[in-house]
Amino acid sequence: MIRCSLGTAKVLGLKQIKVDDLPTTAYLMVGERCHFNCAFCAQARESGARSDMLSRVTWPQFPRADFLKGLEGGQAQDTLKRICFQVVQDEEALAATKVWVKEVKEHTDAPICVSAGPRTLEEIQELLELGVDHVSIALDAATPEVYMQVKDGSWDRRYSLLTEAAARFPGSIATHLIVGLGESEEEMAHLIQDLYDQGITVALFAFTPVRGTRLEHCDQPALAHYRRVQAAHFLIRQGQARADQFGFKDGKLLDFGLPLDRLQQLLRDGEAFRTSGCTGCNRPYYNETPGETMYNYPRSLTKAEAAQAWEVLRT
Repeated sequence: MIRCSLGTAKVLGLKQIKVDDLPTTAYLMVGERCHFNCAFCAQARESGARSDMLSRVTWPQFPRADFLKGLEGGQAQDTLKRICFQVVQDEEALAATKVWVKEVKEHTDAPICVSAGPRTLEEIQELLELGVDHVSIALDAATPEVYMQVKDGSWDRRYSLLTEAAARFPGSIATHLIVGLGESEEEMAHLIQDLYDQGITVALFAFTPVRGTRLEHCDQPALAHYRRVQAAHFLIRQGQARADQFGFKDGKLLDFGLPLDRLQQLLRDGEAFRTSGCTGCNRPYYNETPGETMYNYPRSLTKAEAAQAWEVLRT
């Protein structure tokens, strides 16, 4: 048995549901109940959330044969650009993922990402040797102080593993950062710059309160705050600006170091406000509820949506 996000199950023909946007990555979850206790995560050790939840997404379970058959189906072949394993952090789940990677590679040519908690460079190397093209080591928190408040373990150890892996396996390492855990825009922008300077792919998430977690009563970041960080990330990733050019006041990003007309030209199509991370990843409604504010757009923005994002960015 394996868990798929509800949208993935739709693409694989395992669930007949109505969705606004299909995932272009098959999101798979291996394991339940992490041995870590992150305050925002439904899979945390002491979480009271449903065991089939991760962020706001439900992950129903399916038999191995049905899942593998779905991977070979026409809709999956037409839609999916990537396979992503979300691995609950325990030894059994990581071992099971290695088996699943081998199975999946026999049924699809789509590139594979594993988002896990490897403890050593050797574990990362083993995943890459199995044919995984990206290993994502989630840092989540932008500073050691925020990490200490919302996660288990050591920010410094996780950061060191991330950067050592990037040096050893260039172009194959990614990370996740969650905006809205208490960091400033200045802290987040400088960390994003540091990570890209080391060749690490960054996926941005907006903090999302989930019922049953320790942070369930906290608010998502203000949309303007998230839009500024998205724009900073996009400009850094595209090599159009650097964080040391940006202007900040009391931690807030006020100036991207570019003339206004050039900034608008770079951001006018709205690409900066789409889901970020590995190629082919769009994570529909991971941070959102359908019909409500879109933090990460899972598709190209309309002209009206791009114009609105630009206006929000400037508030």
